[in-house]
Amino acid sequence: MLDEVEGSVQGHRDGHGFVQRDDGQSDIYLPPNEMRAVLHKDRVKVRIVRSDRKGRPEGRVLEIVERPKQPIIGRLLQESGVWIVAPEDKRYGQDVLIPKAATGAAKTGQVVVVELTEPPALYGQPVGRVKEILGEIDDPGMEIEIAVRKYGVPHEFSDACIALARTLPDKVRPHDKKHRVDLTDVALVTIDGEDARDFDDAVYCEPAKIGKGKSAAKGWRLLVAIADVSHYVENGSAIDVDAYERATSVYFPRRVIPMLPEKLSNGLCSLNPEVERLCIVCDMVVTEAGDVSAYQFYPAVMWSHARFTYTEVAAILANTRGAEALKRKDRVPDLMNLHDVYRALLKSRVRRGAVDFETTETQIICDESGHIEKIVPRTRNDAHKLIEEAMLAANVCSADFIAQAKHAGLYRVHEGPTPEKQELLRNYLKALGVGMSISDNPAPGEFQAIAAATKDRPDAPQIHSMLLRSMQQAIYTPVNAGHFGLAFDAYTHFTSPIRRYPDLLVHRVIKAILGKTKYQLPVLPMPGEAHAKLTRRLDKGLAARAKEPGQKPKKVSAETVAWQAAGMHCSANERRADEASRDVEAWLKCKYMREHLGEEYSGVVTSVTSFGLFVTLDALYVEGLVHITELGGEYFRFDEARQELRGERTGIRYAIGSRLNVQVSRVDLDGRRIDFRLVEDGVERLVRSSREKGAARDERGSSHELSEKGDAQRRLRAPLTRAAVPSIKKPKDAVKMASPRKAVGKPRRRG
Repeated sequence: MLDEVEGSVQGHRDGHGFVQRDDGQSDIYLPPNEMRAVLHKDRVKVRIVRSDRKGRPEGRVLEIVERPKQPIIGRLLQESGVWIVAPEDKRYGQDVLIPKAATGAAKTGQVVVVELTEPPALYGQPVGRVKEILGEIDDPGMEIEIAVRKYGVPHEFSDACIALARTLPDKVRPHDKKHRVDLTDVALVTIDGEDARDFDDAVYCEPAKIGKGKSAAKGWRLLVAIADVSHYVENGSAIDVDAYERATSVYFPRRVIPMLPEKLSNGLCSLNPEVERLCIVCDMVVTEAGDVSAYQFYPAVMWSHARFTYTEVAAILANTRGAEALKRKDRVPDLMNLHDVYRALLKSRVRRGAVDFETTETQIICDESGHIEKIVPRTRNDAHKLIEEAMLAANVCSADFIAQAKHAGLYRVHEGPTPEKQELLRNYLKALGVGMSISDNPAPGEFQAIAAATKDRPDAPQIHSMLLRSMQQAIYTPVNAGHFGLAFDAYTHFTSPIRRYPDLLVHRVIKAILGKTKYQLPVLPMPGEAHAKLTRRLDKGLAARAKEPGQKPKKVSAETVAWQAAGMHCSANERRADEASRDVEAWLKCKYMREHLGEEYSGVVTSVTSFGLFVTLDALYVEGLVHITELGGEYFRFDEARQELRGERTGIRYAIGSRLNVQVSRVDLDGRRIDFRLVEDGVERLVRSSREKGAARDERGSSHELSEKGDAQRRLRAPLTRAAVPSIKKPKDAVKMASPRKAVGKPRRRG
């Protein structure tokens, strides 16, 4: 009997689709005739009936197990007297019929949200009614309105959440300060981007002597103060429920959909300058070698002494007697101390072999109406890196603190490449004649070593891109498996509780450990799809183990399931936020490129597929497709190992890094697709006959960035010696500060 499996339908813009199996096995292909009676995201039971000509398992839909309620967004059109909505998301594949009485006040051409009243059938289209009118297709911000509904991003807080937020104070009250260390006279500062509105981290650093007497070594005391969101967002409250549902803030050009109400995210919890704020502090002693020799956590009340931007700090560090430095002369010594500890932490990063490729990020600059004015490269200066390393150190300490206490929590886990990706990378490096490879159980340092050894090659960006692509995505999970890319034994997210729910959970766990209690996850009213998927997977795992001889299925505790579900939910919503942001950026770029139809540009091949080349334009930083039919009248074969298309007759090769001249030939706004046509003049092709053994290589563009603010630092393996934690020096007229050691006891030692 042929296999019958369950899974989720994933439609394709060309009419076919596939079923993403619950058991994690290979997807099952659904031809267009099978997609007629199902919708994108339907849960179905399918039978594998054959393998298609490409070797993919092909399925037949037996049953629709579940049809989730999902609004369809599209434009209302009238064709031959019939009203239809053409879905903006082409994965739905079919237009939705709208009875005249169900169009409401919507007008032809407007973007609307449709609720289905009749599902599709083999011989009938789906039928629906207009539920919401979003406006005209060219209205400012329409791309964001579409994206939040298309990806199911919660964009309105519940009435209960808003009502509760109104009851919160506007400033820190006297009783909020009880049992907290007073750090208001310590010169903590925030360093963020020019357009930042919520400030959840502040830093301070001063030189320190580690040890006593002649054996005392040079080091630094580094304080990372993070907004204490958990003080105001109570476990299981209406605000907590909404925050969990969102799991993250979503960032679009010119607009942010915050995880928390504005009163918290931009007000009470934001570490704004020159106001008192509650915080949780990671207080660390860092050695000259960049090792954290001791750390402690404690709740505190702080006063931000300055709000810096990255650009401003970079200018001060570059010239401590320049105009920027003169404006902030009181803070310049503190910034120099931060720069010194950053350079020490950088030594530790290099020693660990953490993956750290220099890449180019881009920033979209919009005008007042929301249209792109220009796309510019975003460069990371020393100020960005300084804050990143400080946050990484605090994140590592929080992971170590939770692990040492043996308390449940969410780790940020990044596993190494799968065996399949390892093999693909080995073949690729061999094909390019790199002369280095990775072992069967590779360490992060191996990837960094390859990157360092190839950094001066013309195809270095191409190689670095493949190194990054071979790695897996990071996830949130209660099972600590370390962070491969950053070379940490344990890592978690502690530094951004205003915009990430996992960080808020980590804060609650740390406070529970400090209070010698146990944190219990709230019973939230929305376990969601992630919980359902996890339950199905665990049930199947138990059933499989029960069938194995001599194996007793080990029942997973309810607490473990709850933490796993929370991790899956946060990971899934992080992906959702990324997809929604990319969708909006793709829309804006398509609208931008419609004004450049017919124009010619130079660019670099950034991806190669069996159906064509993706080219990123040098001047505009926009990616488009040169379809394989545009490459000439011969047959091109896709070489997966070399990531290139090669003409069988002429031997012409197009690989990642090839430089081309292209013309903007077509822009599909609905499909988020830009098509280029190859311009023969000035094309730099890679030519190699079948008898040639060498491999010509070209420059290529940028690859994706691995690290982010708040990602890094591994738990240090060396045993720790006892180190004196010095008091923070204060001006003579400062108010006496309670000693952190006295207030919270001895700092936790590592090892």
